[in-house]
Amino acid sequence: MFVFFYKEWIKTRYYFMAAFVLSLFFCIYCMLNINRVIELKGAAHVWEVMLQRDAIFIQSLRFVPLLLGILAGIVQFAPEMQQKRIKLTLHLPCSAEQSVGSMLLFGAGLLAMLSAVNLLLLYTFLQRHFASELVRHILLTGAVWYVAGLTAYFFSAWICLEPTWKRRLVNLLVATGALRVFFISETPEAYNTFLPILTVYTLLTAALPFWSVSRFKEGQQD
Repeated sequence: MFVFFYKEWIKTRYYFMAAFVLSLFFCIYCMLNINRVIELKGAAHVWEVMLQRDAIFIQSLRFVPLLLGILAGIVQFAPEMQQKRIKLTLHLPCSAEQSVGSMLLFGAGLLAMLSAVNLLLLYTFLQRHFASELVRHILLTGAVWYVAGLTAYFFSAWICLEPTWKRRLVNLLVATGALRVFFISETPEAYNTFLPILTVYTLLTAALPFWSVSRFKEGQQD
C-alpha cells in the first residue's frame, strides 16, 4: 500500500499543495472579513447579525470543497485512463480492489486532512470571538460542504474510471443530481439531522469507482 501512496503522491503532489493553499486562502479571507466587521462595528453587532439574520460569515467557502473534490478525482484518475496506466495498475501482483482502493484511500485521506485543517483553523479563530453555540452553528453548517467535497471526489473518480463515454455522461448526470442534495438549502444547520445519513451516503459512493473498474476489466470500452 505504501508503494501506491508514494506513486499517487508523486502524481498529485502539486495539485494537493495548490488545493491546500487555495482552501487556506478562502478560510483566511472569511476570517479577515469577520475581523473587519468586528473592528468596524464591534463584536456585539456581529452577534446580533448572526442571531437575527442567520448569517454565518463563511459563505465564501460553500463551493470550494466541492470544486477541490472534483478536481482531485480528475487529476488523480483521468491520466490513468488517458495514458492507459490503468491496465498496468490492474496487472500488478495484487487484486484490482486493493490497487484502486489504495488510490482512493490516498485521495480521500488527503482531502479529509485538508478539510480537518480548514475546520480547525476556523474553530481556532471563531472561538476567540464567539460563544461556543455560535461557533458550533457556523462549523456544523460548513461541515456539510466538506462532506460534499469528499462525495464529489468519489463521483469524479467513478466518472473518470468509466471506460465508455456514453456511460460517463450518464454517470455525470447521476453525480450532478446526487450532489445537488448537499446544496438544496442555504439555511444554516439545515442538514444537522441528515449529516450522519449524508456521511453514510458518501461512504457508499466510494464503491462506485470499483464498478467502473469492473466494467473495464470485462472489456467494456469505446
